Amino acid sequence: MIDRADRARMFPLSPVFFSSLRFTLITCASLLCLLSPAQAERWVSLGEDGKLKYKVDDQWNRIPDFSRAGYGGGGVVLPVLPVVETLSPMEGRADDTKRIQQAIDKVSARSMGGGGFRGAILLKRGQYRVKDALKIEASGVVLRGEGQGKDGTVILATGKERRTLIRVSGKLRVKEVDGSRRRIDHDRLPWGVDTFALETTRGYSPGDTVMVYRPSTKKWITDIGMDSIKARENTKQWEPGDYDLHFERVVTAVKGNYISLDTPVVNAVSDKYGGGYVYKYEESGRVTQAGIENLRLVSEYEKGQETKDEDHAWTAVNIDHAANCWVRNVSVVHFCHGVWLGRSSKFVTVQDCAYLKPVSLIVGGRRYPYQMSGQLSLVQRCYSEHARHAQATSSKARGPNVFLDCLAENTHADTGPHHRWAVGTLWDNLKGGEFNAEDRGNWGSGHGWAGALQVFWNCETSSICVQKPPTSQNFAIGCTGKIDKGRLSDRPQGHYESHGEHVKPRSLYLTQLEERRGPHAVRMVTTKAQREGTIYEELKKKYR
Repeated sequence: MIDRADRARMFPLSPVFFSSLRFTLITCASLLCLLSPAQAERWVSLGEDGKLKYKVDDQWNRIPDFSRAGYGGGGVVLPVLPVVETLSPMEGRADDTKRIQQAIDKVSARSMGGGGFRGAILLKRGQYRVKDALKIEASGVVLRGEGQGKDGTVILATGKERRTLIRVSGKLRVKEVDGSRRRIDHDRLPWGVDTFALETTRGYSPGDTVMVYRPSTKKWITDIGMDSIKARENTKQWEPGDYDLHFERVVTAVKGNYISLDTPVVNAVSDKYGGGYVYKYEESGRVTQAGIENLRLVSEYEKGQETKDEDHAWTAVNIDHAANCWVRNVSVVHFCHGVWLGRSSKFVTVQDCAYLKPVSLIVGGRRYPYQMSGQLSLVQRCYSEHARHAQATSSKARGPNVFLDCLAENTHADTGPHHRWAVGTLWDNLKGGEFNAEDRGNWGSGHGWAGALQVFWNCETSSICVQKPPTSQNFAIGCTGKIDKGRLSDRPQGHYESHGEHVKPRSLYLTQLEERRGPHAVRMVTTKAQREGTIYEELKKKYR
């Protein structure tokens, strides 16, 4: 009789893998046997057929497919909604908050049309003064201007109140379906896997929306050293239950006791640390198909106090409790924070945006142009200057998430996972400043292991540090810049590959997207400069 432990070791040989439409562990293992010794050391490479080949380690871990990050699950062009309300600038110094919000509310009350759209509010070219905040709390609503330049549509956030200028947020409610919870039937489920066994798949079908749940037990926290962070004032040791991870997925296939998911799980699940579960869930209240576009958002501040004044509008755009939303062609000027994607956001695309001339102290908790806290989102072709953490993830951000083709100039801190176990992020062709995925120790209130399964791909840096967190790995592949040992230099080094020389393909995300959805999908979401590899020059020309 084959016991559970043997079955766990043998699970890649399940027949369901042979019917999968995507690369799976057994495919990777078979291909690995065909690679030369030099190729075998590479975690991802291009085979003679031009297709991606993936390495798996002795625990069946692999670099995951990141291609479902972004609006529509990746490879879907952002929609252009018809204009149903139009406003023009007012003479003088009148406040425009009320009339813009009334227009948003009027469109929000319209009947939902095809595709989940209601329509766009167009703010004609010129300046609008907003002393409070603007809120989109209904699906299918877009706030649009006529350009992100100085001569476009400018929303001036007036006054001295710290606040978020534009907020897109629903009132999300998630409910586990009674009786649907199933235990993952492996001693250890590797990271990067999209097919695995449950104790039973009874009641499960393709198309089910499920949550993959990995608890954060005391033993796990102890084994990764996060209950013994060297304390200083305000240091908070990690507590069991505070780092539970919930990954939102869709079942694509069921065969026997095996299920396949649309997106890999990017954190190992182990009986040693409490095991893991899958359960079906129902949700309501999430805003979808909403967007902010073609605007220049400017915060008032005290002139001459660019590195001191903090009594002004603080965050330009926040999106949370939302899915399949977007921010595009938006310039953020003089704010402390740019675009913030909250913990309950997913399938959001932020593209062609700029973070310019920030105003604040240059210390912790400030100057984050683009930050992700949710999952399955994409930031691409974005520019920043004088940021601290130009691209960042916050605690427990659950991937896959992707930053692609972004440029940061004159940075004051590093790019990378910022704190407390963000998992499954691809940093793809980014340029500017330091890049780190490390144990940050007692920085902040006890940041500790900032991220796991972080993949820096073909990034151009001044310095880079990747360390290996217990139970996971971090990667720097094809990156340039001085290799740094990190703040806590006694931590195990992560995986460096082809350091100082870029690898092929140029973009991992776009190549994975092409293999999953075809070249047309890549053309739909990229520009000529991206495809030709001149995106940094394009961003400099556009925003400097």
